[in-house]
Amino acid sequence: MSPAVLPNTSPRPSVESAVVDDHDISEAPRHLSRLGEKPPRPFDASALDLSETHSASSLELPHTLTSERIRRRSELSRMRPLDSPPAIEPESIELPVIQEHAASDKKLNFREDVLPSRDDDVEIAPSFPSSLAPSIRLEDAEDTDSTAPAISAAQKAVNRRKNAIHFATLCFTIFLNGWNDGTTGPLLPRIQSYYHLGYAVVSLLFIFNTIGYLSGAIANVWLTDKLGFGKVLLLGSIVQIFAYGIMIPGGPFALMCIAFVLIGFGLSLQNSHANGFVASSRYHVSTKICLLHATYGFGALVAPLISTQFAEQKHWSFHYMISCALYILNTIVLWVVFRGKRQEVIKAEVDDLNVDPNAIDSNKYKQIFGIREVHFLSVFALIYVGTEVTIGGWSVTYVQEKRNGTANSGYISSGFFAGLMLGRIVLMWLNRKIGERRALFLYALLAIQLEVTVWVVPSLIENAIAVAFVGLLLGPMYPILVNHSTKILPRWLLTGCMGYIAGVGQAGSAVLPFITGLLASRFGIASLQPFIVSMMSTMIVIWALIPRVRQVPT
Repeated sequence: MSPAVLPNTSPRPSVESAVVDDHDISEAPRHLSRLGEKPPRPFDASALDLSETHSASSLELPHTLTSERIRRRSELSRMRPLDSPPAIEPESIELPVIQEHAASDKKLNFREDVLPSRDDDVEIAPSFPSSLAPSIRLEDAEDTDSTAPAISAAQKAVNRRKNAIHFATLCFTIFLNGWNDGTTGPLLPRIQSYYHLGYAVVSLLFIFNTIGYLSGAIANVWLTDKLGFGKVLLLGSIVQIFAYGIMIPGGPFALMCIAFVLIGFGLSLQNSHANGFVASSRYHVSTKICLLHATYGFGALVAPLISTQFAEQKHWSFHYMISCALYILNTIVLWVVFRGKRQEVIKAEVDDLNVDPNAIDSNKYKQIFGIREVHFLSVFALIYVGTEVTIGGWSVTYVQEKRNGTANSGYISSGFFAGLMLGRIVLMWLNRKIGERRALFLYALLAIQLEVTVWVVPSLIENAIAVAFVGLLLGPMYPILVNHSTKILPRWLLTGCMGYIAGVGQAGSAVLPFITGLLASRFGIASLQPFIVSMMSTMIVIWALIPRVRQVPT
């Protein structure tokens, strides 16, 4: 006996019963079976169809029938009814383009004013204008110049290769700068004995070197405007060749002093333009500066190894033949790579040009000397470079007289400059980790403690090791100084400012060794260590006076 079919007795009518035109669900299959086809699925039919032979309680629906009805229902549910209203497209709202800071008439520059630099110090957090939403700031920063021409991948590869060649050429130039500074220390005792000079008179070499450095720093801005980057670099290298050629025969001491003036002039021009060119790059500035000055340490490391051998020979001055040959090679390379072009032309060719809209076309000397930060940085550079060269130069004499060292003590100078080179490479991560400003304070304090051990511990081995670690700690300071300068000085004056700072700094490599010679002639060579400690302490004070990093016009 078949169970009776239960009618829909729900007090609340379902959707199915409201649209089937008073026909019972069980009648639909029988009605269409007369036509010999499977009954179609009503639009709003129930998912559970109760046939004549199945009750609502049994729920024993055939599997194929159920799946077919579910499929048809899913197809109908995706169909829009004919009487449904058309879809309304959402109205697009055009947001206004934000051109200026709130409450300021200064044009917003997303590259410098909004987004932090890739090489920013960790102590300086990026500050976003409060009137800009984060999404607007970042999107606008991605495309600040929609009219810039697209550069193909092949052209980018060519630009990267040319940039690498330019950087490698300048590294070789700075390597020769270190070569020159590392040469004098081991040869100084030999020069004293050859010319029969005391400490004060032999220190005149450093005074004449200072005259050359300062002359180059002052003339650099005028020469750059007249000749341009490439020709000034070439001029400095040619002057170096002439200067070393004068010293090869081992002539009178007066002639050697004139040669040191020319050496200072040439090095000042090359040092300022190499630093200015790298510091004005668009990418990875701090890393490039550290590597650039690491090559200086490498040159100062290699030079004492060679000059120490010549210091023991009769023709000690033949060492300058090697220096002359190296600068001949440097001159050829500078001409082949840069072709005497101006810096802006070279950088534009490799898409590395930073155009400054805030540049002021007026007396550059007046602008440079009117910036207070330039003078703070210059004094710091003078003391730092002077301390560096004093340690590398006079430490050999100190060890020979106070620690009974031999002629091989010249290798202590190599150890110092080896530490200098390694410090500029291996301590880059620490500079970024704790911040360059804090790092320099830390390095100076540790270097003072090590220098005190050289002062009070009468051990040749301990002194040699301590001097090497002092070089390791002093190494990162000059790259930090140059990188700091790029963040607080105007970019359109950067090359001129770097020329002045580098020139004054290189003058320190002559002034402080000369003062050391005067002190040694009056109080003995034992006065070297107290003088170095006092100079390092002065560096800490001056660094505290230099302003913190702030964003400047790009």
